[in-house]
Amino acid sequence: MILDEKIRSLETQIEDATERKNTLSQEIRDLLDGEKPSEDNVKQADEKAKEVQGLTVEIKSNNESLASYKAVANNEPAKEPAKDPEPVRALTGNNVELRNAQNEYLKVNKREFRANETLSGLVSPDVGVTIPEDISYNPDQEIHTVTDLMKLVYVFPAKTASGKYPVAKKVTDSLVTAEELEKNPELAKPQFKEVDWKVDTYRGALPLSQESIDDSVIDLVSFVGQQAVEKKVNTTNRKITDALKTFTAKSVAGESVDDLKKIINVDLDKAYKRDIVVTQSFYNYLDTLKDKNGQYLLKPAISEGSPEKILGLNVYVIEDELFGAVGESHAWVGDLKRAILFANRKEIQVRWTDNDYFSQDLAEIVRFGVSVADEKAGYFLTQGTPS
Repeated sequence: MILDEKIRSLETQIEDATERKNTLSQEIRDLLDGEKPSEDNVKQADEKAKEVQGLTVEIKSNNESLASYKAVANNEPAKEPAKDPEPVRALTGNNVELRNAQNEYLKVNKREFRANETLSGLVSPDVGVTIPEDISYNPDQEIHTVTDLMKLVYVFPAKTASGKYPVAKKVTDSLVTAEELEKNPELAKPQFKEVDWKVDTYRGALPLSQESIDDSVIDLVSFVGQQAVEKKVNTTNRKITDALKTFTAKSVAGESVDDLKKIINVDLDKAYKRDIVVTQSFYNYLDTLKDKNGQYLLKPAISEGSPEKILGLNVYVIEDELFGAVGESHAWVGDLKRAILFANRKEIQVRWTDNDYFSQDLAEIVRFGVSVADEKAGYFLTQGTPS
């Protein structure tokens, strides 16, 4: 009954939010109708666009929660979250104008701005400038040797600072025989647990000399965006690997692959998907393993950007330091999407702060939370001779 009430409540919230979003969208079109909308109409449209953007995130989050609850009710696996909707841009209409507005903000060091000024394309809840992912994340600028673990775990957009997320437990009962016209035997109720999650704020400062700001002719948005994304990947990887290290520890002894096979074949439940995240030192161990015919077991990537494979597992390589110290050989094997729940606020924000050396610090802020969703979904491995 409680589950049914949650489902009905979410369906009502989604319906109300969708109706409100459609109404606001029509009001924005009415306000901007004509060749030259008034400044007051533009300002009103901008405010309504912010509300539409919030409703879009709310509807998406509620739809994902609804799908999870329905999956639990029907004993089905939860669906993957859909990609984020395109951000609402009421005034600019295209990324070029928004990029220009952001560059202007960074160049002139604006501390405050209003919706009807030249920086109207910028939206921020705390007088900063938000770097949208579709502008800042340029694959050509990515450090290709860095594995972004956030892409491998279960990510959902968090609209509050904390909460609970339902995760279905494995079904253990089965159907039983029944005679014709007899009452259906009672089955076990669906089992699920609610994983607690909490969003934390992570921030730092990128120092830029005033001379470089004044004399710069580069696209500052691209530069700052690249820096911000790389720092965010480093931060999210650290928090995800901290969580992975809390899983049950197992040893992989010597130069044999037998221990790894036992963990994959016996210890890890067959219901779980299998991937392996390895440090560079553990990767070196995998890269030297051979079968009885002297053939290497590690299979090369099928195409550029795809992972290598060993024993049918996708292999993802990270730095030694993320799982321990340099030279230590560690790995995590199991179902990453079942293991880790990532609550993402998806904000990369920047703002200027002064320091005493004729320079400015460009503060960067991201907000997210990492929780263990299913502690049985994998194992933390150490390679070497057990003590």
